[in-house]
Amino acid sequence: MKNVDTIKYRHEIMKDFENKTLLEYIKSFALGMHNMRAQLAMTDKLYYHYNKEGWFLVAVEIYCDAINGLANNLALADLKSHGLLAFRDYVADYVKSDSFTSLVAEIKKLREDLSTVKYCLIIKGNCVKVRKYESEIDYSADVVKTFEKFKQGAVTDYQIKFSDVAGMHQVEAKALDLVAKLYPDIFLNLDNFCSQRSNFTDITISAFDREVQFYVSYLEYVSKFKSHGLKFCYPEVSEVCKEIYNVQGFDLALANKLITQELAVVCNDFYLKDGERIIVITGPNQGGKTTFARAFGQLHYLAALGCPVPGSEARLFLFDRIFTHFEKEEDIKNLSGKLQDDLIRIHDILSRATPKSIIIMNEIFSSTTLKDAILLGEKVIEKIIQLDIICVCVTFVDEWASLSEKTVSMVSTIVPENPAQRTYKIVRKPADGLAYALSIAEKYRLTYDCIKERI
Repeated sequence: MKNVDTIKYRHEIMKDFENKTLLEYIKSFALGMHNMRAQLAMTDKLYYHYNKEGWFLVAVEIYCDAINGLANNLALADLKSHGLLAFRDYVADYVKSDSFTSLVAEIKKLREDLSTVKYCLIIKGNCVKVRKYESEIDYSADVVKTFEKFKQGAVTDYQIKFSDVAGMHQVEAKALDLVAKLYPDIFLNLDNFCSQRSNFTDITISAFDREVQFYVSYLEYVSKFKSHGLKFCYPEVSEVCKEIYNVQGFDLALANKLITQELAVVCNDFYLKDGERIIVITGPNQGGKTTFARAFGQLHYLAALGCPVPGSEARLFLFDRIFTHFEKEEDIKNLSGKLQDDLIRIHDILSRATPKSIIIMNEIFSSTTLKDAILLGEKVIEKIIQLDIICVCVTFVDEWASLSEKTVSMVSTIVPENPAQRTYKIVRKPADGLAYALSIAEKYRLTYDCIKERI
């Protein structure tokens, strides 16, 4: 459930995890838990009884080592968040609990007992016999020493290489069954351990292991952008105040692509004050308008998750739902036209939206005439104003930008002396359509100079 207290709780944890030492502690724990799950997954794929139990014992041992390591590391960490402080106390109590200490003791005892298992294999033809080891002399070392003096340089190694896999051959499994009969008490204890400890993991710690991956993964992702000079901040979030702003924000998806290509990332600002609710973005195509709208949605979504967001400073609104209307290609299988599809989609959005929603519209009603687009857009914006919804609207219709005192005009800019070149900066100023007209004229060689040259 989204609320301000939950977001603040997650912010505290995120800030703690910005400590690289603590982050390495958590990664080490997560690796241990990953290995434990890998061992358990292996047991499900094995066939032979004692082979499965052996790998299960290894999995439990890895789990206990990971928990002990986590408890020791958290005791050394400088924690400030309520969540991690409470979890540290929980882990400290858990490692001292009877259930955990008895688990560790059982593993230790089983390991000690299994280390005493020694046996001899007697192989004669197709017959394999197993008996207890009776202190027979191991002549293998003497044989190697005897023939060492005859060694002349590199020679072909004819020793059998045993496969380093978890599974057993059926002959190995049969031999192990016979060994178990030689040491019935030890293997009975192993059987009991595996049956009684099938649910050995602690629910709370397992949940932490899963949930902490989100924090770790996101902070690692963010570090990539920070290393290139891009800023992130912990936004102020409100369920009531709709006066929002963001400084030096950017679209994560595009920034990730540009960084990979070693290209610059353009950051933008926005704000809504007093009764302003709707940002209407106009300007030339390929000028960053859609990217801005997408970044607006990303900012609010990430803020609702309790994550640091792109930008040096931000205050954002805690929404109930984000509705988006982005242009899509007309489907020839659909008997309705593009305009009808737009109307149906926007009607569905407005029928479900509440004053706590956010709406992002991109190039709506672009398939109809300008006169109709102005009229339809005014009706939609009036409904959005009536519902008091925060909205971003990317459009080619300049008239929408000055429709009400609740609408704010932002324009994607160009290089003044070169209308075809985009700056990708979206600035707060009145829509005038000049940049768009000049860009189109340049594209189709319809400027005064081009026409004069052709004549």
